[in-house]
Amino acid sequence: MTQTNDALQIIKRGCNELLLEPELVEKLATGRPLRIKAGFDPTAPDLHLGHTVLLNKLRQFQELGHEAMFLIGDFTGMIGDPTGKNVTRKPLTRDDVIENARSYEQQIFKILDPEKTLVMFNSSWMGEMSAADLIGLAAKHTVARMLERDDFQKRYSTGQSIAIHEFLYPLIQGYDSVAMKADVELGGTDQKFNLLVGRELQKHFGQPPQVVLTMPILEGLDGVNKMSKSLGNYIGIHEPPNDMFGKLMSVSDDLMWRYIELLSFQPLSQMALWKKETSEGRNPRDIKVLFAQEIVTRFHSKVDAEAALADFEARFRQGAMPDEMPEISLAGGADGLPISQVLKQAGLTASTSDALRMIDQGGVKLDGEKLSDKTLKLKSGETVVAQVGKRKFARISVI
Repeated sequence: MTQTNDALQIIKRGCNELLLEPELVEKLATGRPLRIKAGFDPTAPDLHLGHTVLLNKLRQFQELGHEAMFLIGDFTGMIGDPTGKNVTRKPLTRDDVIENARSYEQQIFKILDPEKTLVMFNSSWMGEMSAADLIGLAAKHTVARMLERDDFQKRYSTGQSIAIHEFLYPLIQGYDSVAMKADVELGGTDQKFNLLVGRELQKHFGQPPQVVLTMPILEGLDGVNKMSKSLGNYIGIHEPPNDMFGKLMSVSDDLMWRYIELLSFQPLSQMALWKKETSEGRNPRDIKVLFAQEIVTRFHSKVDAEAALADFEARFRQGAMPDEMPEISLAGGADGLPISQVLKQAGLTASTSDALRMIDQGGVKLDGEKLSDKTLKLKSGETVVAQVGKRKFARISVI
């Protein structure tokens, strides 16, 4: 039982919800390798660190001796996942899906062990399903149950359209668990409804229901919205090493711990030690450097990580930046705080017009990079090191 308890502690790291824990304990106690499912729709060609939260958890299961099943939703990708959307999502073309799926296969093995990973495509069983089979599958769930889903409910109550094919998405995702005979399915917190549909369908088909493990949605660099390429607050796993390192170093000290918990492969004991050391006076920046090096090494190489650190130090520590600078917190509105207001309120410029003039003249840097966008707004949760001219510095957090 001790071995099961140890495994459970690893599995629960960063976990938002585990349904049902006693069932997982029972499955682990059998000693057989469990079939662990994590599905991704190939909606875009590039993965970012937010996507890797699930991949990291899948890797942990691999290291515990279980079978990782990485499902590429090439069939469901052509429906378009309606989760969290207030409008019908545009489906992808078959060509889009195939191209993105190939890209996913190349990227996931930066985290997963290719020798222990089974890559599956749900078109391999859904493509063989007849119209009668699909109608039979649809008969196993009710419209009332579908409308219990938060996003469907909101759209229905506000008179926004819901296409019939959108109801099929959670059913097909659930049926994937039947086809794969999943013991455990991983997903983000926004996928809980779909994962539970999988449990119910497995019962209908005479299978033991899968355990559902949900992971948090990782916030982006702004510390508020979920990491998203469309919002520009993401760190792509294919980004150049220096860019990746610099973005990780720009994460706020508070958000750093969440990133470490969800993205680092360091044991929880190491994370606890780091927290203890920072509470006793160690600079959080030192921990952030170690974490940034780990991530760059994972997606590039140790040599690249060392070069990125050297570049960072050259730009931020060996230059004109002082070791100590004012720490300033500013209140941001719902739409963010314009950069001209940020510089004025931080005391780095005399006025907003002075701030705009300095930007025009190339005299403003954020995190060591020259700023040219006068329309930039800093959002709540964002922290930057601002420099005006050669001698004015401040670490600014928008709250």
